[in-house]
Amino acid sequence: MSGEKDLEQLKKEAVAKAKAAAAAKRQAKAAGTSAPKQDENPVEPVKAEAATPPAVEADSASDTDDLAKKKAAAVAKAKAAAAAKRKAMGEAPAEESVAEPAPAADAGDDLAKKKAAAVAKAKAAAAAKRKAMGEAPAEESVAEPAPAADADDDLAKKKAAAVAKAKAAAAAKRKAMGEAPAEESVAEPASATDADDDLAKKKAAAVAKAKAAAAAKAKAKAAGAGTDAASDGDDEKAKAIAAAKAKAKAAAAAKAKAAAGVKAGDTSIPETETKPSANQPFLDKYRKVIEENLGADVLEDSYINKLSKDVPTLVAKRGTYFKVAQFLKYNELLGFDYLSELHGSDFETHMEVYVHLYSYKNHQSVALKVKIDRDEPTIESLHPLWAGAEWPECEAYDLLGIKFTGHPDLRRIMLGEDWVGHPLRKDYEPYDVEV
Repeated sequence: MSGEKDLEQLKKEAVAKAKAAAAAKRQAKAAGTSAPKQDENPVEPVKAEAATPPAVEADSASDTDDLAKKKAAAVAKAKAAAAAKRKAMGEAPAEESVAEPAPAADAGDDLAKKKAAAVAKAKAAAAAKRKAMGEAPAEESVAEPAPAADADDDLAKKKAAAVAKAKAAAAAKRKAMGEAPAEESVAEPASATDADDDLAKKKAAAVAKAKAAAAAKAKAKAAGAGTDAASDGDDEKAKAIAAAKAKAKAAAAAKAKAAAGVKAGDTSIPETETKPSANQPFLDKYRKVIEENLGADVLEDSYINKLSKDVPTLVAKRGTYFKVAQFLKYNELLGFDYLSELHGSDFETHMEVYVHLYSYKNHQSVALKVKIDRDEPTIESLHPLWAGAEWPECEAYDLLGIKFTGHPDLRRIMLGEDWVGHPLRKDYEPYDVEV
């Protein structure tokens, strides 16, 4: 009983002494003094502290020394592993407060709790760092401190270098294969140097094998010999064909519906064409002015020509063609003082003369059309109104046979006077088939 009481007393004194040393260290650090490094040889103070108290009993003292040595070695190895891990991950070495073993033989539940807290804190810091770097959480096996006292810095550095090399090789492999970063469990290298060499050789062989597989896959894809690529291509091709067939079927149905509507006499304009033209107000203006001054029976029709830039088009009757043209030029509201185009067309049932006029005053345009008999294609000449009508009227006479009364010099300008027929007529047959 007295031995146990002495042992308890020694534990209390050791704890009090450790607390006093920690307080002195914090005070010295706050005062700016350089505190002695704890990571250089944490085993020696523990040994010294463990050796200072007098031995109460021989068996108890030996057990206490062995336990203190094992715990000091475990803490030293944990510190070395943490420092190597920080160095491998490219961080600046941070000061971590790893709980030191008590200088006395009180390594009981308190030390175990401190060690568990330190391990949990290290895991939490590693998880937070991975999250900040945007990496997927990977399973990492945190090395438990080994009970043996052979944790030297060289072995820790080798382990850290091996882990960093393995991670870099895995990242390069994923980048070369074009895959998203996946969770990979990198095995920790063995504690022995020969195990490290074997692991390095295996990793190098795996990297070489992965490169060869990637090259073979790229070659197979380029040659079109990949089975998976071929199947995917077939699926895409089948989908494209099905989509094209569906589109063609829908277009054919729409075309058939439109044809049926036209055959049934449905003249309704599709919804896409119901929007009025921007030139519709001009056409309404022209028609209103003409009807107010010349009467409502001078025009046969009027419309917006969608095939000719939405130009407002007036269709004059055969007997009012020259009268309407004269009104379009000399009316103050209209003022179409320029003839830009005149040509004829053969529609087999009749012929048409098309005239395009422009007003420099109002910056507006209008088209004037007239239908004439195909057997006797004769119409008044517009040369008295616009001198520019002389040449295009001669062209219409030469190619279509349309005669313009009142023209000063109506003649053939492309073909000779002895040429038989008019080439732009639909029923034209060459006089000399060899020509």
